[in-house]
Amino acid sequence: MSRPRVGVAVLTMGDRMPALRALLESVAKQDEPAAAVVVVGNGCALPDLPPGAVAVELSQNLGVSGGRNVAWHRLRELGGIDVLVDLDDDGLLTDADVIRTIADLYEAEDRLGIVSFRIADETGETQRRHIPRLRAKDPTRRGLVTTFLGGGHALSMRMLEQTGGWPDAFFFTHEETDLAWRALDAGWDVLYEPALVLQHPKTSPARHAVYYRMTARNRVWLAKRHLPAPLVPAYLAVWILLTVARTRSIPGLRSWLAGFAEGVRTSGGPRRPMRWSTVVRMTRLGRPPVI
Repeated sequence: MSRPRVGVAVLTMGDRMPALRALLESVAKQDEPAAAVVVVGNGCALPDLPPGAVAVELSQNLGVSGGRNVAWHRLRELGGIDVLVDLDDDGLLTDADVIRTIADLYEAEDRLGIVSFRIADETGETQRRHIPRLRAKDPTRRGLVTTFLGGGHALSMRMLEQTGGWPDAFFFTHEETDLAWRALDAGWDVLYEPALVLQHPKTSPARHAVYYRMTARNRVWLAKRHLPAPLVPAYLAVWILLTVARTRSIPGLRSWLAGFAEGVRTSGGPRRPMRWSTVVRMTRLGRPPVI
């Protein structure tokens, strides 16, 4: 393919403005410039942005999934974008070759759907939960995986068109896995590329008040939407056991169980179970879709 054109999207709720400005400065300093930069104010007004950045202000918070779909659609309207890069608004690109490296990767591999960055804090440490594989001792090990990191990643625009983009109903948590599973089932590759680094403060996902409920609800939706019927109860049973064993907060566990029940009662979107050949492929990649 010809040299891919890379667009950047940043989603913000307006509460990290100094970090957002620093991130946009790091994008502007890339040695191969982004073809477009879109900043979505998710239910908030935006400050003055650097020249060339496109502002989109939403009247309400659509969540991570809804906000990223808005950014994707805006980049599509601008035209000529082949790869979309999503970056957390409190992240930072410490290297100047990120856009160039992404363009190189997509230029070399036509079926590359998703590229996951390595997330590292100010000391260079990568948290265990930020390594998208089960065997996670070495955060610098590159390879094909079955999911990706929300904080920093690249997405083929052709892949997004084929898979339908982000699952709006999910709002927050597991939206990356939902998209990755659909991409894998459509024959796209998901690559973890630790050479692409997004510096990000060390945080816990449980800092969000809705974390436990939405994690459980969306886990059930994920299984109901995408797994072959025999795997749905196995997948959910494994996650019930893991959650009970890991959760140290009684209120958090109650919230998780309430979210699980909500996921059983409600629909997160149409059911399109993956092919068994995709199950086999995910298993060969080291993560069968039961955990």
